[in-house]
Amino acid sequence: MRPVRLPEPPSPKLGTPEIFEGCFSGVVRRAVVIGNGFPGSENQSIGLVRALGLADKHVLYRVTRPKGGINEWLHWLSVSVHKKLDCVLRKMFILLIYRGKRVGSLPTENGGGLGLKCVLEADVQEIVTMARRTYETDGPILVVACGRDTISVASSIRRLASENVFVVQILHPRLHLNRFDLVITPKHDYYPLTPEAQKQVPQFLRGWITPREPPDRHVVLTIGALHQIDANSLRNAASQWRDEFSALPKPLLVVNIGGPTSNCRYGVDLAKQLTTYLLSVLVSCGSIRICFSSRTPEKVCSVITKELGGNPKVYIWDGEEPNPHMGHLAWADAFVVTADSVSMISEVCSTGKPVYLMGSGRCKWKLCDFHKSLKERGMVRPFTGLENISESWSYPPLNETAEAANRVHEALAERGWRLRA
Repeated sequence: MRPVRLPEPPSPKLGTPEIFEGCFSGVVRRAVVIGNGFPGSENQSIGLVRALGLADKHVLYRVTRPKGGINEWLHWLSVSVHKKLDCVLRKMFILLIYRGKRVGSLPTENGGGLGLKCVLEADVQEIVTMARRTYETDGPILVVACGRDTISVASSIRRLASENVFVVQILHPRLHLNRFDLVITPKHDYYPLTPEAQKQVPQFLRGWITPREPPDRHVVLTIGALHQIDANSLRNAASQWRDEFSALPKPLLVVNIGGPTSNCRYGVDLAKQLTTYLLSVLVSCGSIRICFSSRTPEKVCSVITKELGGNPKVYIWDGEEPNPHMGHLAWADAFVVTADSVSMISEVCSTGKPVYLMGSGRCKWKLCDFHKSLKERGMVRPFTGLENISESWSYPPLNETAEAANRVHEALAERGWRLRA
């Protein structure tokens, strides 16, 4: 399953973005989203902003990293250090290759040479200046960030403009949580503190594993990831995709395939097992629709396409727009999802429909804790190939974005602020 493509932000303009122009102190009427270019992370931030009623009053800024070549091995560095090192390396390369000859200007280090010229770069000083300058006329700004690369930017904004902003960091920032007004993170991020996890870590390494302290009162714990899926968006998707899905034979089984991660490794062997299981349940399905993600290895795609592509009951999405993801969520009767993606699993669990996990036995560490939480709530079951897809089951939909939004309301109220009506 490929993530729903997020719209690109508007081209940079001189001055203040229009949503900040034009008013009450203490009333939050606008938001800034700090993204990292990954749809899974930005989807969480925009989902929260949407749940807070600011979908039409936010601007997306991005923290960008240099890409290509050795840069792909430097993601363990902080963004600022990575950019400076990249700039130094490129200048050294020019000196060594051209030996003093006059050459054209180097690409901009913030992504100008990477096809990102239209992206609003997350400049701390620019956002801080805007927050201070417009506070009296437009009120405070809600800043929502998600992902490791956004931590330094979001925390710096709060440090420099704490009287003018309310900063929410999604996903655990590992250290110094007091740098943010609110932290929203999955419960399994605290798995390293459990006795079970401690047994897996050698004594001399435990001091390096984060987090090191249990959550305090300004940490909001969720089961899975935030997203933009709710009852209203599903109703709209059902209407939008009616022509394509209403005539499909039922039950409709949607299969979302992600890709291996450090905590959930798999390859062609899992693909072969999945195709065998799908062929086994095919008799109880009216239709099967399969979606690969951008992380799905080519060999995995090839195995599944070769085995199932010619079956009249099976449709494999070719990756071309429009993305049918929302239509799948609205019209599917059941889902099979590979166990590697918290975001993918969280979205399908927001429907209240049967969800079968494929490959959960290959996962470890925090992912196992996440799967365990879902199983205890009756939201997921392992996919074995013995299921009768026509036999349905249900559970209360996982609606954590709305719950997280309520906690933001409460935290703002404690500060004497409120969101616009």
